[in-house]
Amino acid sequence: MSKRIKIILLLFILILIVIIIGNYIHLFLIKRDIGYENKDTYFKIDKKNLAILIEVDRKQLSVIDLSSNKIINNYVIATGKANTPTPLGTFKIIEKAKWGGGFGSRWLGLDVPWGKYGIHGTNKPGSIGFNASAGCIRMRNKDVEELYNTIDYNTTVAITNGDYGPFAYGLKDLKPGDSGADVMEVQKRLKIRGYYTGALDGIYGEGMKYSLIQFLKDNNISLTDTVGYEIYEKLNIILMD
Repeated sequence: MSKRIKIILLLFILILIVIIIGNYIHLFLIKRDIGYENKDTYFKIDKKNLAILIEVDRKQLSVIDLSSNKIINNYVIATGKANTPTPLGTFKIIEKAKWGGGFGSRWLGLDVPWGKYGIHGTNKPGSIGFNASAGCIRMRNKDVEELYNTIDYNTTVAITNGDYGPFAYGLKDLKPGDSGADVMEVQKRLKIRGYYTGALDGIYGEGMKYSLIQFLKDNNISLTDTVGYEIYEKLNIILMD
């Protein structure tokens, strides 16, 4: 066999080896990319279609894709103590910050009109799963960091606690200075009847007190600044089992 033929055969073998190795590399890269895409699929979802559902009674925060009505992720949380309950209602994310200390590594502030509340991390991970906060929603730091990267400003956050809406903590006697979703609901009922003209801010102030007194006078109810069972009933607020 001539030297020229040997060189041609050698070059042919080398080309085959390059082609085979190239195919293996190509297949490896394709498989790796497929695995990566599957791992972080939810980051490809339009953030404008995401919402958060917080279930106080279940100690669970869910990220929901509204375009498909599918849950993207679930997290275990801690919520407010009995004397400092987590606010109930529908709010928006209006703040995002990288905090530290007792608030963990991230903060997502809510537009609750009667106070400063938010979703944040914690330096007490053992409190997760319990009623342990001053009303905020606590998460493990790794969880809140993931949520922080997933959720954008103006994301809707619905906070529930069972079947009774704003009265999930019971029909409490409401007095001037009180605040919460129950106060806001009473404001709404008085506004619908033409008595309350102030902001629906969930804060029992002088404007709400004045409108309540006018409502009581017109309905022949003993004058008081405390919203109790009789007034709840007159406003058609009744909890049914």
